[in-house]
Amino acid sequence: MSHVTLETLHDGHWPALEAFTLPLDQEKYTTLPRDIDSPLPEGVHPIVIVADSPVGFFLLHNTEQVRTYTESEHALLLSIFSINHPSQGSGYAKAALRQLPAYVRQKFPKAPEVVLSVNLKNDAAFALYEKVGFSDTGRRITGPVGEQRIMSLTL
Repeated sequence: MSHVTLETLHDGHWPALEAFTLPLDQEKYTTLPRDIDSPLPEGVHPIVIVADSPVGFFLLHNTEQVRTYTESEHALLLSIFSINHPSQGSGYAKAALRQLPAYVRQKFPKAPEVVLSVNLKNDAAFALYEKVGFSDTGRRITGPVGEQRIMSLTL
């Protein structure tokens, strides 16, 4: 596996991001980078997972939307996490998520936690998030494709 880094999105990433694909059974749980609204609202930060070239993508939010997931002041919400289908199974997701605490401490030093939601039927994503230190908060919300469990990573 190539060295994995987390980078703030820049224009040079777009050619690779626009070519991302996912199987339908995964696509229903996330949004491909090419399908996100542009420009992003203030407080939504696009992050690219790079291993020689972009292999993954997610957003970090420090908007008011975070309050629907946690009462923790300055928490961040992680959303639309995906790894390009041809790059899956190479450990990039786990490597990126293991770098997340250091990245957040550097870029968002006031953030005490990162929260996310994962569909109750998405066992693979739930297992991955648990392996890298996220825990199930016991909270549930209704998402676009069913009930979501809220997970938290304390920094």
